[in-house]
Amino acid sequence: MPVPEGEPAIGRRLLRDDVYGRLREAIVGGVLAPGEQLRDGELAAWLGVSRTPVREALLRLAEAGLVVARPGRSTTVSPLNVRDLRDARDVVAALHEVAVREAVAELTAGDLDAMRSANARFCAAVRQGDVDAAIRADDELHAVPVAVAANRALAAVLERYTPVLRRAERLRFSTLGGRASVARHDELIRLCAAGDADRAATVAFDTWHSLPTPEE
Repeated sequence: MPVPEGEPAIGRRLLRDDVYGRLREAIVGGVLAPGEQLRDGELAAWLGVSRTPVREALLRLAEAGLVVARPGRSTTVSPLNVRDLRDARDVVAALHEVAVREAVAELTAGDLDAMRSANARFCAAVRQGDVDAAIRADDELHAVPVAVAANRALAAVLERYTPVLRRAERLRFSTLGGRASVARHDELIRLCAAGDADRAATVAFDTWHSLPTPEE
C-alpha cells in the first residue's frame, strides 16, 4: 500500500501524551496549586503548543480527578479531596497487591536488584528531604512487579489513579513516615526473593493502603 501523506498520527498522540504528562506533573508537584484556575491559552503558551492538546489533556485530567471542569465557567486544579484520595488509595493498593502476587514467580535476579537499587535511592532521598527524588525512586521500585506482571488493564488503571495519590505521598515522604516506607520496601523485596507471593502481596497492599490522607 502507498505511504499515507501528511503528519503521522503517532506524532499527534505523542504530543498529546507529553502535554498531559507535563500538566499532570505540574499539578502533582504543586507548581499548579489546588484551586488555581487553568486557562488553556496560558497553558498552551507556557508549553509552546496549540490549545487543542491542552484542552484534550485537561479533559483527561478531569477524568483522573486532578482538575475540576465547569463547562462555560472555569477549569481549576482539584482540591485535596479526602474521599477521592481514599478511593484512589484503595484501588491502587489492591492493584499493587495483585501485581506482586502475579509477578513474584517471574521476578529475575536482575528485577530484584533493580528494586533494591531503587530502594537505596529512595532511602537516600528521604534522608535528604528530597521529595521529588523519593517519589521517582518509589515509582521505579513498584514499577518492577507491575511490569513483570504484564497485566495491561491493571497498568492502565494504576496510570490513571496513582497521580491522585502523589500529593498525599508528599506529606509522607517529607516526614519521618517516609522512613517506614524504606522498611516496608525491604520486607517486600525479601519476600519476593523468597518466592512468598501471598505475604509479599500483603506487604505491597499495606505499603499503599497505609498512605495517610490529609485528615488522617
